[in-house]
Amino acid sequence: MEALTSLAGGFAAALTPENLLWALIGVSLGTVVGVLPGLGPSATLAILLPITFGVAPASALIAFAGLYYGAKYGGSTTAILMNIPGESASIMTTLDGYALAKQGRAGAALGIAAISSFIAGTVGVIGLTFLAPLIADFAVSFGPPEFFGLLVFGLTTVVLLAGTSVLKGMLSAALGLFLAMVGSDIISGQQRFTFGQIELLDGIDFVIVAIGVFAIAEVLANLETPEGSTPFEVPKKLRELLPTVQDIRDSQSAMAQSSVIGFLIGALPGAGSTVASFISYGVQKKISRHPEKIGHGAMEGVAAPEGANNSETGGAMVPLLTLGIPGSSATAVMLAALIIYGLQPGPQLFSEQPDLVWAIIASMYIGNVMCIVLNLPLVPVFASILRIPYVYLYPGILVISMIGVYALSQSFYDLNLLLFFSVLGYIMRKVDVPAAPLLLTFVLGGLAERALVQSLVISLGSPLIFLQRPISLVLLILAALLLISTLFGQVNQVRRKVLEEDI
Repeated sequence: MEALTSLAGGFAAALTPENLLWALIGVSLGTVVGVLPGLGPSATLAILLPITFGVAPASALIAFAGLYYGAKYGGSTTAILMNIPGESASIMTTLDGYALAKQGRAGAALGIAAISSFIAGTVGVIGLTFLAPLIADFAVSFGPPEFFGLLVFGLTTVVLLAGTSVLKGMLSAALGLFLAMVGSDIISGQQRFTFGQIELLDGIDFVIVAIGVFAIAEVLANLETPEGSTPFEVPKKLRELLPTVQDIRDSQSAMAQSSVIGFLIGALPGAGSTVASFISYGVQKKISRHPEKIGHGAMEGVAAPEGANNSETGGAMVPLLTLGIPGSSATAVMLAALIIYGLQPGPQLFSEQPDLVWAIIASMYIGNVMCIVLNLPLVPVFASILRIPYVYLYPGILVISMIGVYALSQSFYDLNLLLFFSVLGYIMRKVDVPAAPLLLTFVLGGLAERALVQSLVISLGSPLIFLQRPISLVLLILAALLLISTLFGQVNQVRRKVLEEDI
């Protein structure tokens, strides 16, 4: 009851004309940022931070929050239309979203992404409103061993992305782990697989790998399409550009589970939307009534990662506001903003600055409504991009991709890396090796290594720490069960095919 009273006061502050304007600016700018690969919300927040010094703290933080979750909405656009995952959390959206675009259902996929984002994002903010103290206590119990268990569970979803050949999927995953090791050793700082290139000391940026093996490799593969044709089926009627009632029904379970998974994982400091989207996608493939369709153009394959990606936003605000611990790079910038404004995030923030905190929370409800009102009407406009003949569309994709990569560090070396990964992605397509396991292990492998090293430092080198901590033990057992059940299912499928051929 106290939370409802405080929330009502927050709405009174958030609904002032000035704060509504800043919320609209934030979500609008965030949507644009999400569409542009390589920029990202954290970089944009850092750029905007000095500009807002003359603005009231509540208004500035409302704009920052709006930009943060607005970018989550925009990130699905290029993932679905162009196979460009601008951020790591959008990787899973490309798998089914781009497949649906090829089938002429880009508009429906964009609509489902927006609806799932709205529902899960709202659930995440509800969780922030009523469960923040409880979830914060749970988040504190997550140390490096627990994170390692969670990341191992996430890595086991690689078997769900392997496609028809587990061996090829594992080969792709091994390549991703190798790429994750490029750079400097976590403890000694010694160079690993840099081949004397100082540009590789900090490792390889995700955006370069993702755009290369997904977007540009797709362009190269489609250049083999006969001239005058297009790899996309183009819808002719407006109703074909929007999701159907059946699409929403097919996505119900994905929206429900992703709302919960995204919020809980987002509340864990350092986990982020990438882990949430990977795990939610893997869970959906296990619980789906038609798992064979996921990865080949299933609406639930879009709803699950997009829902988790947006629900994570509400979860990530829990450790930021209650503990003063950022859960992602974007919330780290928001933490800096709070400190600059003379506010100390932590347990006392709710009691010392209740008007500010509840105004931010209330603005997130409002911002979610703004996001879906902005994005749903634009679905037919975005989907119509695919009507452009590919001889004109693909040069545009190449330009956007190269600008996004160059913007990372203004380095031509990054463009050379982009060329390398584009050729690698093209070769992988030609020999039917899936690219998704590579990106999964590339993103999660580095995080898992860090958690492993930190855990072993805590235990003085003893691996038993993972078995002595209840949460990490449970997560490792779940990972083993997922791996065994999936591989057992693969073996059964092979045996069934052999028996059918004998008959």
